[in-house]
Amino acid sequence: MSGSPLSSGGGMPWKTASAIVARPLPVSGSHVLKIDGCSRTKGLVNGYGVSSEKFVVGRHRWYMRYFPDGHSAGQAGWISIYLHLVPADSVDDQVHARCKISLLDQDGEPVPSRVTDSQTCYTFSSNTGPWGSPQLITRKDLEESLYLKDDVFSVKCEITVPREIFTEPISLLVAAPPSDMHRHFGRLLSSGDGADVTFEVGGETFAAHRCVLAARSSVFMAELFGPMKENTDASVPIADMEAKVFKAMLHFIYTDSLPPMDDEQEVVVMAQHLLVAADTYNLERLKLLCVEKLCNHMDASTAATTLALAEQHSCRGLKDLCFKFLASPGNILKAVVANDGFEHVRRSCPSVLKELVAKLSP
Repeated sequence: MSGSPLSSGGGMPWKTASAIVARPLPVSGSHVLKIDGCSRTKGLVNGYGVSSEKFVVGRHRWYMRYFPDGHSAGQAGWISIYLHLVPADSVDDQVHARCKISLLDQDGEPVPSRVTDSQTCYTFSSNTGPWGSPQLITRKDLEESLYLKDDVFSVKCEITVPREIFTEPISLLVAAPPSDMHRHFGRLLSSGDGADVTFEVGGETFAAHRCVLAARSSVFMAELFGPMKENTDASVPIADMEAKVFKAMLHFIYTDSLPPMDDEQEVVVMAQHLLVAADTYNLERLKLLCVEKLCNHMDASTAATTLALAEQHSCRGLKDLCFKFLASPGNILKAVVANDGFEHVRRSCPSVLKELVAKLSP
């Protein structure tokens, strides 16, 4: 038996609601349209227009349209600017608004002689079309004026929507909360429930889930499911990584976030180690998070080792920031050279020192 058109498929009636809202005060807003490359629009045919980005004033969406040689045949040689209302989906699409279009001087102020004001409310609808300034200024006058500088000029449109009554829907549903998937996966990691692989790192054992690791890392996918997969009956040994770093990497894999750290020095050291781990296991987001941490916590004690890491793991942006930091005024470079990190750079990345010297040379 078919359901009633007024009920849902499960036999329960749909519940909807709406409200009629009377806004007590007018709402005003403006939009500035900058025409960059005025000379390149010269020669465009009369009636050809270019639209601005859409903007919102008084719950309604609008856009401006620029005609470099007039909107119609009678306006050839003039700059025309029109304001359009973006049609709404509602039955009543009429909007009443007072509008003003102004040519701006180089200080961003309206030129008094180049202002078009509707004076009263204009009714925008699908029947009436746009409102505008068909003859804002002739192209000749604009080219000879101070309002055009470096081939750029600007036009401002001001809109005031008076008090109005409108209808809006009321949601009867409870808003969905933000995703808490990271919490569930975090608990899965900490509990070890259903774990099917273990790792031996620095004398510690970590239980994990092969499917989760493989979904997050193409390297783990190859190691755990590929032709060269590890023996899943035994623990997988991880060399050249500290246990706390591997633990932090697992935390990211399961929660998509870094573990909390309070000490600033700890943040830098962990970010450096995790950057290496992220590059090893192809965890691009983790790598970018580590780069962000290192950029925000750079000082004389860490700049050299961070530079070496940036060079070894192809972090171009981080490398450039290290160069800028080392070239900054003061005795920063002397302080960096005095610590062990600089010696590490000299031994591991001699080529990057040549780049640094070249950048510091006058």
